Amino acid sequence: MIPKELLKKIRQIEITTSRIVTDVFAGQYHSVFKGQGIEFDEVREYQIGDDIRSIDWNVTARTGKPHVKKFVEERELTVMILVDTSSSCKFGTVNQLKSTIAAEIAAILASAAIKNNDKVGVILFSDKIEKFIPPRKGLKHVLRVIREILYFKPESNGTDLVMALDYLNKVTTRKTVSFLISDFIEEKEGHQIGKLGLKQALAISNKKHDLVAITINDPKETAIPQIGLVSFKDAETGNTIMVDTNSKYFQDMFGKRAAESVSNTKTLLKLTKIDHIHIFTNVSYEDPLIKFFRLRKRRYRNG
Repeated sequence: MIPKELLKKIRQIEITTSRIVTDVFAGQYHSVFKGQGIEFDEVREYQIGDDIRSIDWNVTARTGKPHVKKFVEERELTVMILVDTSSSCKFGTVNQLKSTIAAEIAAILASAAIKNNDKVGVILFSDKIEKFIPPRKGLKHVLRVIREILYFKPESNGTDLVMALDYLNKVTTRKTVSFLISDFIEEKEGHQIGKLGLKQALAISNKKHDLVAITINDPKETAIPQIGLVSFKDAETGNTIMVDTNSKYFQDMFGKRAAESVSNTKTLLKLTKIDHIHIFTNVSYEDPLIKFFRLRKRRYRNG
């Protein structure tokens, strides 16, 4: 039995996302992602122009006539959605929390996959694997996926992207289309954005899978208003510090560090050749998603 509160939230998400899924993704979803390879279709008699390397010698010997194997591109996809559940994602100063936007985007992607008869799996992570939902098909499954993403309560506060990507590679034996949804804010020593460990993990995962990074940030993470003395608490480490937001030194330092963080993430994703969708909490995520799918479709069509 699905709680009434959950059904209400799911309906709200359906209203928000139905047009995107139906009008945009339904027509472009499969056109921007390749299948897992090729699969056998049939054996037929050899025709002039066929590649002799495709001759099925067993059937040819049995029938006395040359036959060739015919293969088609395998279109069924397995979609994995990795969602950052760390405390830094439970932040938002304008329209919604980053975690809420992450849940809605995950719901869109899961719904699009199910509409195309693909499998969907989910990895919820902080600085540990919080929840793994193996890939499956069907409406009942996607409702479970949405429920878990919306209402799951993580045990840890931190973020470990390297660990999450390593886990993805271990639990998936075949190529997947994987969406990594995170604010890419890490405080764990050795896994700062731009460190070699994360670069390697991204590169390895992108080689094994079709990896797409979706970063979600809030405008106040890059610019803090001048409101005097304020006590700040790091959501992931719990450390607290008192700062004077009116200080020009603080404003300059904060802005510089924030800009460097965003820039480092973009550079890292570019170096590892990972497609990137950047979303802010103060603007609609619809346009960036649609733009990505359209650009990806154009690139795929052009080879």
